[in-house]
Amino acid sequence: MSEPADRRYGPATLPRPRGPLSAAVVEALRRPPHDLPTGLGADLDPADPITDEDLQLTLFLCYELHYRGWHGVDESWEWQPTLLALRAHAERSFEAALRRLVGSPPVPAAGVAAGLTELVAADNGPPLAATLQRRANLSQFREFVTHRSVYHLREADPHSWALPRLGGPAKAALVEIQTDEYGNGRLDRMHAELFRCTLDRLGLDTTYAAHLDAVPAVTLATNNLMSLFGLHRRLRGALLGHLAAFEMTSSLPNRRYGNGLRRLGFDEVATRFYDEHVEADAVHEQIAAHDMCGGLVRVEPALASDVLFGAAAGLAVDRLFAAHLLDRWAAGRSSLRSPAPSAALSPAPPTVPPTVSLTARASAVVASRASAAGASPVEPAVA
Repeated sequence: MSEPADRRYGPATLPRPRGPLSAAVVEALRRPPHDLPTGLGADLDPADPITDEDLQLTLFLCYELHYRGWHGVDESWEWQPTLLALRAHAERSFEAALRRLVGSPPVPAAGVAAGLTELVAADNGPPLAATLQRRANLSQFREFVTHRSVYHLREADPHSWALPRLGGPAKAALVEIQTDEYGNGRLDRMHAELFRCTLDRLGLDTTYAAHLDAVPAVTLATNNLMSLFGLHRRLRGALLGHLAAFEMTSSLPNRRYGNGLRRLGFDEVATRFYDEHVEADAVHEQIAAHDMCGGLVRVEPALASDVLFGAAAGLAVDRLFAAHLLDRWAAGRSSLRSPAPSAALSPAPPTVPPTVSLTARASAVVASRASAAGASPVEPAVA
């Protein structure tokens, strides 16, 4: 196994176990690849797989082998047959829970893009973004950023699993979205790097997966959901639906997050990640719904229901995530399992008004879509 010169980008440090199954996996990964004990995980039957700490960490341990890997762990574990079998067993429990949670959203006669718009419009989750904008204190905002770091430090990677599984218009649309996410080839504009700057400004560890031990199962579930969809070709429609819902509900919350940081006195370096998403995602939501998901379903009509399932599942798990944070804060408690690792420097809050770059492009794309549809664009109802 190789040892990178710069550990900021991974591999991740193995986390602490959260139950007997994750403990067995962590212990196995510390050794050379070998067959796991027969029957390991056979009694896995959590009451709520989505919030079960042991199951969600077990899935994350398995999935991370397909991303940056684990520090000190033999890379051959990625395709070890008995570990893959254990992962599949845990995935069946997780996927069944997701399908119980959201059912099978109907595909409207107007098509999959209209179905996505209906799901987003009906999404009335807890007002997490509004709370962060108006009332959250610095400790609570740092907790929120800690939770989101698990995804944002590898932003866009889970959805990129779809690229080799697509062709035609859907692939072209996904490439357009992902190109923006990856900063058009510029490291300093990659969204993961912009988020690393936000972490740094808030005095938090910027190392890849540094906060894994601190976040609860529901946060891991928001990430495992993307990996489940991304690593199974049969769920490619769900993966694109998840991305579409993600983009369609992103612009207004990100404006609120940025405003919340400004209220707390932070500068444009801290807010740039959120400010960039305000405009970028106004573009992306149109591309994702019409060109990407619509393009997929025009080529593969049978995947329409999968697209809406993925969108509904993503929205539902995000509601659970938001409720967890707000419920804990309302009770005067931390939303984390343990304190988040801090960086060496404390946050510095100078005030410089931010600039964003994609307003003209966003307006043009939104206007074009609205004109093509013969109606004004619908703004999703988000908290």
